Amino acid sequence: MITYERLNRRPKSAPSLIGMPLAAFDELYAEFEPIHSQRLRSARLTRRTKTPRRRAVGAGRRHDHDLRDRLLMTLFWLRVYTTYEVLAFFYDLDKTNVEDNLKDILATLEMMTTFNFERPGPERVKLRTPQAVMDAFPDVRLVIDGKEQRVQRPKNTKDGDGNSQDNQRPYYSGKKKAHTMKSQIVVRPDGLIETVSDSVPGGANHDLALLRQTDLLAQLGPNEAAMMDKGYTGIANDYPETKVYLPYKARRNHPLTEEQKEYNRLLARYRIVVEHTIAQMNRVQALRQVFRHRREGHTQIVRIVAGLVNRQILSTPLKSYAVA
Repeated sequence: MITYERLNRRPKSAPSLIGMPLAAFDELYAEFEPIHSQRLRSARLTRRTKTPRRRAVGAGRRHDHDLRDRLLMTLFWLRVYTTYEVLAFFYDLDKTNVEDNLKDILATLEMMTTFNFERPGPERVKLRTPQAVMDAFPDVRLVIDGKEQRVQRPKNTKDGDGNSQDNQRPYYSGKKKAHTMKSQIVVRPDGLIETVSDSVPGGANHDLALLRQTDLLAQLGPNEAAMMDKGYTGIANDYPETKVYLPYKARRNHPLTEEQKEYNRLLARYRIVVEHTIAQMNRVQALRQVFRHRREGHTQIVRIVAGLVNRQILSTPLKSYAVA
C-alpha cells in the first residue's frame, strides 16, 4: 500500500509513483485540503442518487484512509493507470470504494485546474515581456497542437427503428490506425499550458477543424500571434487580421526552396516547445495507455493532468531553445 507515511521514508520513489517530488505533493495537498472540504460542505445533493441530502457531509462510516492517502492513491492511479481491481487489492478496499474515492478526489482536482487563457479578457494575465525561448518571434502568444489518445473501440448500437448505428467511424483515426480521442493543447512560449479543449472523437475532427470550433484565435490581442504546424494550413484565411506562423508546405510540382526549408527548420525549433509539454503529459499513463473508462470523462482527466504538468513546469522550467 502506498501511504504518505511509507512514502515519507523513501521520498526518492515519489516521482516514479505519483509523478512529482514529495515536497511538491505537500504543496499540492496544502492547497487541496481546504478546497476539498469546502466542496463537500457546499454539496446539497447525494453523490450517487443526486437527491437532496438528509445528513450533513461527513456523517456515516469513516474512510479507511485519510484524505492525504486518498490523494496519493489518485495520483498513483493517474501515474500508472492500473485497474480498479489492482488498486483495490493494494489498498484493501472494494472495487466500488476505489471508484468512489477516485471520483471524489478527481472532482476537487478538476476544480483546482484553471488555465490563464480561459479567463475573461480583463482577468487574463498578459505576458509583459517576450519569452526568451521565442526571441525570434517575440509576438507569439500561443503555440498550438493536437493530442490524440487511443480509446477502446466503441460498440455499435441500434436506434428506435432497429437500424444499426455506426458509433466507431467518428473515432477511427486514419493517422493513428486506431480509435482515438483528440484534445487541443495550447501552450505559451515557455511551455506553460494556457488552455485545453474538450475531448472530441479523433477520426471526425481534424486539428484544423477543432481549432475552428474553439475559435481560439479570435481571443488573441491585436499584437499577439500564434504558431502551429502544417496540419493547420488554411487557418490564416479564417483570421486575416491575426498573425499566424505556419511552416511552408510543399505541393505537387512546387517543391520548397532552400529559403523555405530553412524557415521551416527555424520554426520547428521554436514550435517544439508544445511537443515537449505534451511529452510531459504523456508521462502520466492515464493519457498514454488505451483509455479504458467512459469517453465522457476524458476531458476531465486531460485537464487535471495538464494542471499537474503546469505545476511541474513552474518549479522546473522546460529547456530554452533560443537561437545562438
